[in-house]
Amino acid sequence: MRPLGTGMNTDGLLEEAIRRKKVASENRQPYNEIWCVLDRDSFPLQNYARAFDLARSADIRVAWSNEAFELWYLLHFNYHDAGIGREHFKEKLDPHLPAPYEKADPQMYHKMLAHQETAIRNARRLEKHWREMGERFPERQNPSTAVRKLVEFLNELRELGPIQTES
Repeated sequence: MRPLGTGMNTDGLLEEAIRRKKVASENRQPYNEIWCVLDRDSFPLQNYARAFDLARSADIRVAWSNEAFELWYLLHFNYHDAGIGREHFKEKLDPHLPAPYEKADPQMYHKMLAHQETAIRNARRLEKHWREMGERFPERQNPSTAVRKLVEFLNELRELGPIQTES
């Protein structure tokens, strides 16, 4: 398992993941699974939608948030099914945190861990909301997130124990 941050836009990130997947396959070192984490932010709808198309065509899993990744954090404390502008997440998160929210805080995972089950439950409820609304395209679901799927996947890996590598 090797996380890689690129700071790319949505569809650019998927293009890079596809390129890396191809190189790994050509080198006979294919990945078992590839996940891209992205959010809508201010990227145009067509770029965000294209990212999902690219992911589907290349069998890459996407842990998305629409409109911002901070929705996942907010779901640790409260259920939200109304769109919130990116500029408002900090004010919604601050009351729940021991210190003001900082986007690049390396301790966020640990600060949120005790509330992870609540976030997963709230994310599932939000997914159900969109199914009931008949909206199946993530790029049109605001707010929405699939980060819980990646978190559950990583939790399952952790339960399997240490990863064995070939020497």
